[in-house]
Amino acid sequence: MSLRPTVDFLLHDWLNVGSLQQRERFADHSRETFDAVLDTCERIAREKYAPFNRLVDTQEPHFDGERVILPQATHDAQRAYAESGMLSAAQDYGVGGMQLPYTVEAAANAFFAMASVSIGSGMLTTGNANLLMAHGTELQKQVFALNEFSGRFSGTMCLSEPQAGSSLSDVATRAVPDGEGFEADPLGPRYRLKGNKMWISAGEHELTENIIHLVLAKIPGPDGKLPPGVKGISLFIVPKKLVGTDGQLTGARNDVALAGLNHKCGWRGTTNTLLNFGEGKYPVASPGSTQAEAGAIGYRVGQPGEGLRCMFHMMNEARIGVGMAATMLGMAGYHASLDYARNRPQGRPVGPGGKDPAQPQIRIIEHADVKRMLLAQKSYCEGALALELYCARLVDEQHTGGPQAADEARLLLEVLTPIAKSWPSEWCLEANSLAIQVHGGYGYTRDFPVEQYWRDNRLNMIHEGTHGIQAMDLLARKVLMENGRGLQLLAGRINATIERAIQVPELAVHANALGQALAQVGAATKAAWATGNPTDALANAVPYLQAFGHTVLAWIWLDVALTAQAAPDSPARTGRLAATRFFFHYELPKIGAWLQVVSSRDQTCAALPEEAF
Repeated sequence: MSLRPTVDFLLHDWLNVGSLQQRERFADHSRETFDAVLDTCERIAREKYAPFNRLVDTQEPHFDGERVILPQATHDAQRAYAESGMLSAAQDYGVGGMQLPYTVEAAANAFFAMASVSIGSGMLTTGNANLLMAHGTELQKQVFALNEFSGRFSGTMCLSEPQAGSSLSDVATRAVPDGEGFEADPLGPRYRLKGNKMWISAGEHELTENIIHLVLAKIPGPDGKLPPGVKGISLFIVPKKLVGTDGQLTGARNDVALAGLNHKCGWRGTTNTLLNFGEGKYPVASPGSTQAEAGAIGYRVGQPGEGLRCMFHMMNEARIGVGMAATMLGMAGYHASLDYARNRPQGRPVGPGGKDPAQPQIRIIEHADVKRMLLAQKSYCEGALALELYCARLVDEQHTGGPQAADEARLLLEVLTPIAKSWPSEWCLEANSLAIQVHGGYGYTRDFPVEQYWRDNRLNMIHEGTHGIQAMDLLARKVLMENGRGLQLLAGRINATIERAIQVPELAVHANALGQALAQVGAATKAAWATGNPTDALANAVPYLQAFGHTVLAWIWLDVALTAQAAPDSPARTGRLAATRFFFHYELPKIGAWLQVVSSRDQTCAALPEEAF
């Protein structure tokens, strides 16, 4: 079973990505160039990623005391991806990019996530370089970003610390000016960093010539104390190996040391590290000095105290990337369980007299409950893929649309990003669980791939902001920002779909159900904030996120169904309309229970004293 027909339908029939070719930035492109990119990525994923997904799971990264060792397959995949040009696909021609619409780039990267998310396909490197293109100096772009886009360097994001986790206001990594004249360094104001960063994906390896760490740290005040809160956070470029202004390595190792590799439930093919910055293992001299000393050299990006604002450029990209990874892991499990169900004989049909043991066995896909599990997976994963590509289309609109369209796209992305990250992370994980169930006992063994897909996917509810963090971001910030204009814009888009669908007899009942759901979400939002007390409102932020997400996915499916309904009859059309019915009949009704606790500001969880546990 191929993913490509689904991708083609969503890109061309539903999102009409071809209309982007009318914009100056994409004028050189055509359906043929888009297809060529998809063909190339599909082939590399098939040849360099998929065959080694189990290998990188069993041959975990290990440290030999000097270097982190990864399988040769990972090196080969990294090289093939870099040579494809996908690291810089959306960049300007002038810096070696393709000026490819982000919608097409996101769709192309889906093939790698499905083939082996654990090998990875440069999400952090691209995000790191994109941040520098937006916030770095011209020389920082030339020396660091462009070498990342070429695949010569790779990149990380270093936020979390062992004692702080997701609480960035408690970041304790220190950055002090590196001597007199520190502000005059051509690569940016130069500092010495000391601290520890935990959970750093791709933080140490030999896949590229250099690793460029983007590090959040605080600059001490005149009293030597670190400023409290997130407003005191600054951002620094800290290369593993020092680089000259010509982009060439100087031969000096920066004071960044691997403290240990984290041994994970899944995503085992990607190193995950604890890094020590400035501990003195690799003392380094400042420019013009012969005295090597402890402290990792870092170059400030932007102004002091603006680190988190800059880093959010990368974090928001990563959140959509995590959502796509979760989606494609769910899709991989769906395809595997569908293939198994079509071929596994077990059980017999039940007639008026019960089962007739004399009759031959039927394939398990003929059982209603197996169809339920397969249809649930299809509705979760194809719906999530449509959501991620819709968000990618908003990115293109934000960057190339007219002023009003661009501003609306920006605001819609703000509201949808917590959903794009968290909804697939929860429900495509559930799809993976159902894929194991379809396989029965075999699904719980390593003889079949579905248990690995589940383990790999379990990370996505955690990293780039947990489910609870995304929920608070949605209810405390996103639906309230700009006086609720983002929520109103989204409601307008949903209502436009409802108005179209209500004219189609086969979809009218779903349109009415979606209208009622939207009204429930709006009422619950107001009820949650009725007291004006954040403690009351946010006690049930996760149920709010779940209901909001289900409403968004119902909208996505109804919009997709409008396109499918107008298409010629085919098995794919039948499947999409069935997935829509399933979501409206089995999933959307769940929002009532979630919104009940939100609307009543239920304190069952928040008010329970610790000792009662």
